[in-house]
Amino acid sequence: MTRAGIYLHFPFCKVKCIYCDFYSVADREYEMSRFFQALINEIERCELDTSPWVFDTIFFGGGTPSLLEPVQLEMILNTLYKKFDLTEVDEISLEANPGEAPFERLQAYRKLGINRLSIGIQSLEPKLLEFLTRIHNVEQVFKTFNDARRAGFENINCDIIFNIPGQTMHIWQRDLKIIVELEPEHISAYSLTVEQGTVLNQLVQQNKVAIPNDDYSAELYTRTQEYLSSAGYTQYEISNWAKPGKECRQNLHYWQIDPYLAFGPSAHGFDGKNRYNNARNLDQYLQFLESGKLPIESHYPVSEKEMTNDLIGFGLRTNKGIQLDRIQKNYVINIPEKWASYLKTENGRLKLSEEGFIFADAIAVDLMID
Repeated sequence: MTRAGIYLHFPFCKVKCIYCDFYSVADREYEMSRFFQALINEIERCELDTSPWVFDTIFFGGGTPSLLEPVQLEMILNTLYKKFDLTEVDEISLEANPGEAPFERLQAYRKLGINRLSIGIQSLEPKLLEFLTRIHNVEQVFKTFNDARRAGFENINCDIIFNIPGQTMHIWQRDLKIIVELEPEHISAYSLTVEQGTVLNQLVQQNKVAIPNDDYSAELYTRTQEYLSSAGYTQYEISNWAKPGKECRQNLHYWQIDPYLAFGPSAHGFDGKNRYNNARNLDQYLQFLESGKLPIESHYPVSEKEMTNDLIGFGLRTNKGIQLDRIQKNYVINIPEKWASYLKTENGRLKLSEEGFIFADAIAVDLMID
């Protein structure tokens, strides 16, 4: 039995954040109804044979999917249920921004079966929110969180960012403390990274913004590990902590190299042997579907070597590590001596120590097959 997930990308945002490299568009909400119909068409036209799979997760990402009207979300879900066997689905996640998910909408989402909410908090420091070009304020963070609880959500993730220019250790520790006091079931804590093509990258290249150095970033990360562990959260992936049984299973599909369907502009999918991605442009996406074509821009088989490196790179991100019996027999993972103390083998898995998570990316690169 092969477990699988479904991802749907909603590309609309009210403002494009300077650091975000996920595909999204601002000031085009007038296209939402047109996009909505195209997304329905894409789902209905899906040609992949999913009969060997058991779907257990659905994830609405973006963008800002909490801008979707409940009636639209209901139609998307109904289309999915008509097209695929979703009787085993028990985790349906939706991303929401503070201030852009009113109580009535959250309540309607919950009644439709959405049972996991991911709130993009990012910071509780007004100046840092302004730097990140977030349009919500701190009060809206608490209102949206409390509204979600009132609407019946018992599985909430809070997204927060460290390593922001101007963010002191005091500010970060204060934010962690306040977030933990809210008692979310899941916390995603990411280091601010400078991605190609973002406004942040341009500012850094122009020496208008300086990103904190690696040593300070490591300090913030280590403090995060210590604090969240002491608060009862288990680190199950480099940037993710959860209370027992509340890991994001959709993300686990990605990290375990399970198959998953993907719909919407820029969405990437995997059928177990081939990866594909949709057009990373709303206009192209709409044109494809409105002319009766699928919006798939590229489709390619994953070679044994690529699969091995995926298993290494993604496996090392999680606390379960690399499942060694999935590595092809003609490939051998060689561990450089400098990383040996950060790795251990348990129950047929090669995994990082807690300290090793700090160096996970560098270790993965050195373990991959040339």
